[in-house]
Amino acid sequence: MRADTSSFVGSFAKGLAVIRSFGPDNPRMTLTEVAQRTGTSRATARRFLLTLVELGYATSDGKYFELTPLVLTLGQAYLSGLSFWEGARIYLEEVTRETKQSCSIAILDKGEVVYVARSSAPHRILSDAIYVGVRLPAHATSLGQVLLAYGSDQALNAYLATAQLVRFTDRTLTTPGQIRSRLQEIRGRGYALVEQELETGLISLSLPLLDLSGGTIAAINISAHAGRIGRDDMVTQYLPTLQRAAHRIGKTV
Repeated sequence: MRADTSSFVGSFAKGLAVIRSFGPDNPRMTLTEVAQRTGTSRATARRFLLTLVELGYATSDGKYFELTPLVLTLGQAYLSGLSFWEGARIYLEEVTRETKQSCSIAILDKGEVVYVARSSAPHRILSDAIYVGVRLPAHATSLGQVLLAYGSDQALNAYLATAQLVRFTDRTLTTPGQIRSRLQEIRGRGYALVEQELETGLISLSLPLLDLSGGTIAAINISAHAGRIGRDDMVTQYLPTLQRAAHRIGKTV
């Protein structure tokens, strides 16, 4: 919420919306598609797109537009402050070596989990590669469910009041009641175990990352293929390893 609307620059916000409209599912778009995704007119979208092209942040073949790697520099200031998470990556790599599974750390931002550190297993599980900066819906991921469970009641109420609880599989939780019930379970046992709620074949186990004062700073998870390992095995084989890593990372905060 903006405290001072007179300081809000609408054109700048629209320009950022144009950049954010591109993603893994739509890396190349026409002018019309960008206008539709951003809720702007074709003329407005055209001005922003051509500005991005002129500045080198986008390119066009005359019909389609796509972002260039120069866009990555926009997040450089934030990423340069992630030295702590980069340091935590050594612990994720240890988990991957021990379990042969991918291990990640994420934070919660505007109803989505944002990956801030990751160690990938040689085999890929999700249909789209996961890397630092990727955002996924909180309600359908073990990372998101842990972060919601260990957040404040006020934050949870705000999330449920605005979240679009999209159904990704027939196991996805799509009502506030289901979410609240799951989060209560997570708080009771101390971890989240999510099986095929985001994508068929994906199972993941997550824990809160706590600082020395007991505050939740992020979440850590192990993800695996549900066809190769079951729920009970995830807990018995991977939970102790993940707990050790979470404890060691928490001591460095």
